[in-house]
Amino acid sequence: MGGTVRVEKRGAVGTIVFDHPERRNAISAEMWAAIPQATSDLDDDPDIRVVVLRGSGDVAFVSGADISQFESQRTGGAARDYDVAGQAAFDALAKIRKPVIAAIHGFCVGGGVAIALTADIRYATEDAVFAIPAARLGLGYGMAGIETLTQLIGPSFAKEIFFTARRFPAEDALRFGLINRVLPKDELDAFVLKTAEGIAANAPLTVQAVKLCSREIAKPDAARDRKAAARAIQTCFESEDYREGVRAFLEKRPPRFVGR
Repeated sequence: MGGTVRVEKRGAVGTIVFDHPERRNAISAEMWAAIPQATSDLDDDPDIRVVVLRGSGDVAFVSGADISQFESQRTGGAARDYDVAGQAAFDALAKIRKPVIAAIHGFCVGGGVAIALTADIRYATEDAVFAIPAARLGLGYGMAGIETLTQLIGPSFAKEIFFTARRFPAEDALRFGLINRVLPKDELDAFVLKTAEGIAANAPLTVQAVKLCSREIAKPDAARDRKAAARAIQTCFESEDYREGVRAFLEKRPPRFVGR
């Protein structure tokens, strides 16, 4: 009854599925606890080059945290354990080294938005609905989550989402810059898979270096690890893949990258 977090693998594409359909894929305490292992499974697998996040079925991506558990697990002494597990889940998702795509359909609410924000790219269906209803629940929303949303879409749109706590359609989310593209519902999965496979065919070290650099750029200047970024870039030039990419270009053939 508490839902599950499922890992699926198809070639170079790994998918984390939030599976709790009876509650519109709301994330239970058990699911928060399972997320770090799911991310490790895919991030540590050398055959997986791209990670996709999606909800089971087509009614919801993630409709937030499972509010039915709040009275028993998010009050009093239990609240700290619940919050620690939730933060560990977000940290694990945010630290995935490989590119991450969120495939969003239906409800993407509260914790669902926060999960989607851990992805590098977000695609949504025309019927997708976004909301952060913290102000309707009276809970204190963490500063890190507010900062992440504000950095992505700017303070004015972020405050509109938080202050009003209302639902926004996919068109508004696209206008805010919350998502990259809106697609017909029956085209989302095929589009995401094609995009993921296209990314997976590119040089993994280059893609991962760009992700690392982008992550550092988002930090205050004094906190940026420029040495780590420089090492990642230099590793690309020293790799077999760089030599393969040049040879393939000169020989006018598709490159065959191995990730080293």
